[in-house]
Amino acid sequence: MPSAHEVTELLQAWSGGDPHALDRLTPLVYNELHRSAQRYMARERPGHTLQATALIDEVYIRLVDGGRVTWQDRNHFFAVCARLMRRILTDFARSRHYKKRGAGARQITFDESLHIASEPAEELVVLDDALRGLAAVDKRKADVVELRFFGGLSVKEAAAVLHVSDETVKRDWRLAKLWLLREMSAEQGDGC
Repeated sequence: MPSAHEVTELLQAWSGGDPHALDRLTPLVYNELHRSAQRYMARERPGHTLQATALIDEVYIRLVDGGRVTWQDRNHFFAVCARLMRRILTDFARSRHYKKRGAGARQITFDESLHIASEPAEELVVLDDALRGLAAVDKRKADVVELRFFGGLSVKEAAAVLHVSDETVKRDWRLAKLWLLREMSAEQGDGC
């Protein structure tokens, strides 16, 4: 297991233009990215055409094509990767013409272990819409959800990425879950 310092040094070298830093970084972070991608894919419908490895490949393509990023540290890198995975899967779900806003969908819940059953892509779109709404109201709370739920970061890691206290992350996490539950329930209840 590579040290956080080693990963941070490689990220900073990559930010600084070292073309070989990404090649040295990839094997150090691949297993953790793959676990994160598997968590995402476990929520998707069986037989999904996108697999965890392909999801990671798409993340790398977007990281390389996205231009230079000034990486703060390991946690910042995994937070950005989590955000990219969410966007890729949400874009994929939207492109597959799933019902807009979950019309006719069943009641869902939102918690740390959100279990998505028969129509995960629809629910991902509903969650993404709600999360975008939360970001418009309170970006930090949306970032906490993204880091904790999608990125799998601990309270302490999320606090480090956001430069806030552990208690702030815990409070934002509780309030964000309540807000998202309300919004997701409203979206499902409007029948659009």
